[in-house]
Amino acid sequence: MAFDFKKEYKEFYLPKTTPQIVKVPPMHYAAVRGTGDPNEEGGAYKAAIAVLYAVAYTIKMSKLGDHRIDGYYDFVVPPLEGFWWQEGIQGVDYANKAAFHWISVIRLPDFITQEDFDWAVAEATRKKKLDCSMAEFLTIDEGECVQIMHIGPYDDEPATVAVMNQYLMETGFENDFSDTRLHHEIYLSDARKVAPEKWKTVIRHPVKKAG
Repeated sequence: MAFDFKKEYKEFYLPKTTPQIVKVPPMHYAAVRGTGDPNEEGGAYKAAIAVLYAVAYTIKMSKLGDHRIDGYYDFVVPPLEGFWWQEGIQGVDYANKAAFHWISVIRLPDFITQEDFDWAVAEATRKKKLDCSMAEFLTIDEGECVQIMHIGPYDDEPATVAVMNQYLMETGFENDFSDTRLHHEIYLSDARKVAPEKWKTVIRHPVKKAG
């Protein structure tokens, strides 16, 4: 049976609808960086997603080709994730999507090395006739965070973030945003097939002890 990150690491992918503190270990990702409104038709964000899935599925399906990856095991391609920020503010301003900076990512199995990743980028570019050179092999160490399961449209996230912030005040923590510690979302629903009021999104923020 294929390894499923969501099932094996439920503490990171299936949090409760109430906030909780979690210590997130370093993880490897396929990543694409960009700017702008993610809803723009034909925009950079949607192009980035196409590249990420092309690379991720090339790695998954390598078992059927001649290229052998050391330590390979079959896996379910993990959900799409995103790190988001805007210049000059903490967190994000959902009303100003054009100002977004983002790193769109898909988690990679631990057996993937930079060399394996470079092969997958080249192979995906060749097979899919899609330039995947913008993809990078990225390791992110989030450390201590607060997270929650948000149910509903993305534009309703501020109310959920307010619940997170109240929880931090009550438990002696505070947000710890920086150039490397960012607003993080994990998308568990296929927005093309699921009604917006049922979308499930993990929201995760970096934190530290207050004071």
